[in-house]
Amino acid sequence: MKKFVIKIGVNAVALWVASLILKSGITFDRAGGSNVQLVETVLIVALIFGLVNTFIRPIVKLFSLGLIVLTVGLITFVINALMLMLTSAICGHLAVHFHVKNFVAALIGSLIITAVSMVLHTVLPDDAK
Repeated sequence: MKKFVIKIGVNAVALWVASLILKSGITFDRAGGSNVQLVETVLIVALIFGLVNTFIRPIVKLFSLGLIVLTVGLITFVINALMLMLTSAICGHLAVHFHVKNFVAALIGSLIITAVSMVLHTVLPDDAK
């Protein structure tokens, strides 16, 4: 359970940093709300993003295994961007105020999210070590 909470927290921070860097490409809309509502929205999006990456991403990677080998893994960046866009679409259906403007924003955002997540996972303690 602790590992799950840490993973959601890391996703939340990474998504928030991506939205700060790509101000017009990835947005968390406060809808007139407070900072507390913004934090709640970021955590909900992080949970949805984590679920998408846990259940859907492995299936997509399995079906695109040939492309992964052919492109020496570079297609993985496209898959990550598509997972971010899927998260945005799911949030739209659930009335969660998160939006990814286009594929380019999703691609750059997924790179930022990956970099921030790697740094945070390096800094945070791991129970397995």
